[in-house]
Amino acid sequence: MRAEPTILHVDLDAFFAAIEQRDKPSLRGKPVVVGGTGGRGVVATASYEARVFGVHSAMSTREARSRCPHAAYLSGRHHVYREVSRLIMAELRGLSPLVEPLSVDEAFVDLAAGDLPGTDPDSLAQVGQALKDRIHEVTGGLTASVGIASSKLVAKIASDLDKPDGLVVVPAGTEAELIGPMPVRVIPGVGPATGERLRRVGVTTVEDLRRISQDELVRLVGQAHGNGLFALCRAEDDRPVVAEREAKSVSNEDTYDTDLVDKRLLEGLLTKQARGVAERLRKARLSGRTVSIKVRLHDFTTHSRSTTLPSPTDDPATIGRLARALLAEVDTSEGVRLLGVGVSGLADWIQEDLFALEEESAEPESEEVDAAVVRRRAGWSPGMDVEHTEHGPGWVWGSGVGRVTVRFETAATGPGPVRTFADDDPALSPLRRPSAEDEAD
Repeated sequence: MRAEPTILHVDLDAFFAAIEQRDKPSLRGKPVVVGGTGGRGVVATASYEARVFGVHSAMSTREARSRCPHAAYLSGRHHVYREVSRLIMAELRGLSPLVEPLSVDEAFVDLAAGDLPGTDPDSLAQVGQALKDRIHEVTGGLTASVGIASSKLVAKIASDLDKPDGLVVVPAGTEAELIGPMPVRVIPGVGPATGERLRRVGVTTVEDLRRISQDELVRLVGQAHGNGLFALCRAEDDRPVVAEREAKSVSNEDTYDTDLVDKRLLEGLLTKQARGVAERLRKARLSGRTVSIKVRLHDFTTHSRSTTLPSPTDDPATIGRLARALLAEVDTSEGVRLLGVGVSGLADWIQEDLFALEEESAEPESEEVDAAVVRRRAGWSPGMDVEHTEHGPGWVWGSGVGRVTVRFETAATGPGPVRTFADDDPALSPLRRPSAEDEAD
C-alpha cells in the first residue's frame, strides 16, 4: 500500500452521450441514449437526463425505449469518440508517463511518476481540478469525474462518489473507513453470482464482508477469489499502474457500466466489434494474421486470447468466428466489464475477393455513382453526420419508408432546422472523414 494518495482515476461522464450533446445543440439538456437502435440493440451509454428514467448501459434498447420513449436514440459515431479519447489521453500523459487506459473514456494515472507540487490533500485536489479543467477545454465542454487515493481500488471508488463532474481525494489511512458502509458490490470481484452467494450468508456491505473469516471466504468463493476479497474489503490493494503499449494493430473495444453475464449477448457484441475491425482494416487497405480478444472481468482482471492464421484476412465473418471461439476459453460467469476484438500482424496487402471485383467492375466509374454507392452501403443511421449541398452539415434524426430526416446544426451553430428528403436524394451524403490515419493505431 502507498503511504500517500498518488493514484488518480479519471472517468468521463456519460462519454458517448455527452459528445452527442456537445455536437448536437438541440439535444443539450435532453435524454440521449447511444447504442444499438434496433430491436436487439443494447445501450452503450445514457445521458444523465435519461438515467433519471432508469436507463443505463447494457440495458436492452427495447426496455430503454419503454422507460424513456422521448429520448433521442443514436447509433453512435465511434470515430469521433476515438478522436476525443486521444485528446484526453494526451492530457493524462502530460501529467505522468504512467497512464493505464481502461477504455476510451477511463484511465488510471500514477501521479508519483510525474511532477507533483505536493502530496497533501489540498495540493492533490488542485492537480485533479487542473486536469478536469484541461479536459473540459480540449474536448469542448465535456466533464470528467476524478478520484485520487493510495490504491487503484479506492481511486476508482472515489471517482464514482460525486458524479457527474466530481473530484474526491481520499487521505491515506481513511480508505477502510470510507468503503466500510458501501454495498459489497463496490468491491471488484463481487459480481452477480458472488454477490448472491454473499447475500445468502448475510453479507450486504463491505463491513459485513470483513466479518467473514478468510477460510470462510475461500470456502464460499474459492481460494484465489476468496483471498483477493479478504484483502480488498480491507482496502488493501498494491496493484501498480501499468502503461499499456500494444503492438501495431486495429482494434475495437467497449466498456460497460453494468457487468455482462449473458453469453449470447457477449458473442453478439464480439460479432459487432469484429465487423467494425474488418471495416477499419478495409478502409486502411490492411489485413492481419492474428485475431485477439480482450476481456476485462468484474474484478478488473484482464484476460487476452489470440490465434494466428496462415495468411492475412480482413473478412468480418472470419474475425468474428475466431473471436467467439476465443471467448469460449474465458470464464465470464461472474460478469464482463470490457470486451474487445483486435487484429495484429498487419500486412499492406489483401487477398482480393473475385466476386467483389466483379461487382465493383460492373458499376460505372463516376463521382455521382460512387456517392450513391456510399449512401446505399452506409444507410442512414440515427445520429450519423451528413452534409447537403444546399443546407450544409447536419445529422440524421431518423429514416424509413424511403425518406430521411436531417437536423442541420453543428456544435457551433445552436439548434438548427429540420428537413426531410428522399433517401436517395443526390444532394445528401454522409460526411466524409479521413480514415486511414485515425483508424489504424
